[in-house]
Amino acid sequence: MSIRAVVWDVDDTLFDYTTADRAGMRAHLAAEGLLDAYESVEQALARWRAVTDSQWARFAAGEVSFEEQRRDRVRVFLGRELTDAEAEAWFARYLGRYEAAWALFPDVLPVLDALAASHRHAVLSNSSLHVQDRKLRVLGVHDRFEAVLCAAELGVSKPEAGAFLAACEALDLPPHRVAYVGDHPEIDWRGAADAGLVSVWIDRNGARTWGDVPAGPHRIGSLAELPAILGSDTRFGAPSTFR
Repeated sequence: MSIRAVVWDVDDTLFDYTTADRAGMRAHLAAEGLLDAYESVEQALARWRAVTDSQWARFAAGEVSFEEQRRDRVRVFLGRELTDAEAEAWFARYLGRYEAAWALFPDVLPVLDALAASHRHAVLSNSSLHVQDRKLRVLGVHDRFEAVLCAAELGVSKPEAGAFLAACEALDLPPHRVAYVGDHPEIDWRGAADAGLVSVWIDRNGARTWGDVPAGPHRIGSLAELPAILGSDTRFGAPSTFR
């Protein structure tokens, strides 16, 4: 049976999260007079991401609200007590600098245009609607997707099968007629494959060795290769190089 829909990951698949994260953090640390507190921007980012992961886990477990986890991220990252208002203001300044660097990857709009008539589209992210709905609107692609599903509201996260099956249910399609495109070989590719979807791993930098994942996944270096995998009639892009 043909693939009728594509479900997309967001960060580092559609949205160039890594570049925006680094640029936003550098600008924020410089503006806040904190750049000299770290050996490099990468060190600061590593700490920010570790703090974010730990606080997000508390939110996902229902221990704190979305706003509370955000304020606590700031407090832990800075290592000092702040009032709620101070923490919110610091985060708002960071968010403004981060959002200033937001951009889609160059191959996103061409492939969405190429597949618009042949396939339906949805989003599945391990974030929250609060974050991803706004991001997709700012980036100008929100209306491209029939549904936007996020782990915080679903109560289940990738790579658990329930997350992928929820996306299929939202599209009213069986898993084998849905493709999932994501940048992480375990969370995205393996999770989607195990749930019965046609799974496509976008490996833009070719940084991971093939031995990290089982043989046989659809692995592409550019979204220009996606129509060939989906069996689309479009002439968009170069011949597929997936292995």
